[in-house]
Amino acid sequence: MERQAKPRNESTDWLAKKELKSYADYFGHGLGHGLGKKVHTAPWLKTKKSTLKEGDIVTVEPGVYIPGVLGIRIEDDVHVKRNGYRVISRLPKKLFEIRT
Repeated sequence: MERQAKPRNESTDWLAKKELKSYADYFGHGLGHGLGKKVHTAPWLKTKKSTLKEGDIVTVEPGVYIPGVLGIRIEDDVHVKRNGYRVISRLPKKLFEIRT
């Protein structure tokens, strides 16, 4: 499904942390990165300096890690379109618990 992007002046990383609200302090890595010939490549979804352009394929992988309590990361691969984006990963978002 293609979705409309909302142009912003803020970094994608900052927008993710804003959505996480009180859990933002436990989001210790960037929001994502480009996918290309190498798994980790530009653009890096961390700063305002990162510019997404039509045709980019990026990961969007917010994660919250609370030491000694829990950790969760959700990853999607996204195709950047001219006026929006399309999520191209098809994995379900079902919660499961791993106990150690």
